[in-house]
Amino acid sequence: MKPLLAGLKIVVTRPRDQAVQLARSIEQAGGVPLLFPLLDIAAVQDTRELHEQISRLGQFNLAIFISPNAVNYGIAAIRAVGDIPPELKIATVGQGSAKALRELGIANVIAPTERFDSEGLLALPEMQDVAGWRVMIFRGDGGRELLGDTFKARGATVEYATCYQRSKPKQDAGMLLADKPDAITVTSSEALGYLWNMLKDSDRDMLRNTPLFVPHARIAGLAREQGWLEVQVTASGDDGMLAALITWADQRIKDKV
Repeated sequence: MKPLLAGLKIVVTRPRDQAVQLARSIEQAGGVPLLFPLLDIAAVQDTRELHEQISRLGQFNLAIFISPNAVNYGIAAIRAVGDIPPELKIATVGQGSAKALRELGIANVIAPTERFDSEGLLALPEMQDVAGWRVMIFRGDGGRELLGDTFKARGATVEYATCYQRSKPKQDAGMLLADKPDAITVTSSEALGYLWNMLKDSDRDMLRNTPLFVPHARIAGLAREQGWLEVQVTASGDDGMLAALITWADQRIKDKV
């Protein structure tokens, strides 16, 4: 039986440290992972403000971790100075982040089970009557304000706790083009914007026909605005991405028959 991905070259654009599992899964399925990280992730260098916020965490009703990075860096910062207050409610926007929290020994995580984004979390019954609550949102530097703005509109007080920072590694688009990838995976709008901006018009014309796999409709919308011609929205997490790649590869074989 032919391998599921049968030698197909798949670009993995996750930060290098977070690309290992998806790259390994692609390889195990017979594909060739091409690592081309579009973001670097690191802990904040100056932790004074973060530690000051964490020192007041016991005064808050709810802590939200907006990504697996926020979980890993946020929980590490919390545990460096103490522990999670027992009465604090914990929430996140996706099942990947919820899984990361459970792996760190944190149970009873509030997370959406259908739409895995800020809108999905905000739609949950537990997030409606929050007037008077104090909410701390653990995230990277910058990002969407929808969560905070909506909680404020519902009567809560909101603080953002920046626990990690993003930067753009220097990449050579020529190397990517030279590899002639069969498909590209991108997991954030920021990374997709960086990729598109590094390409010359002629490069864009070469890549826009390459199938692009993204885990969210918002990223897909940006991709279509940029001009990508084949954009596939996958289920969340590495498993969702891999499943979509395998389905696409299988259909590709059938189309050639």
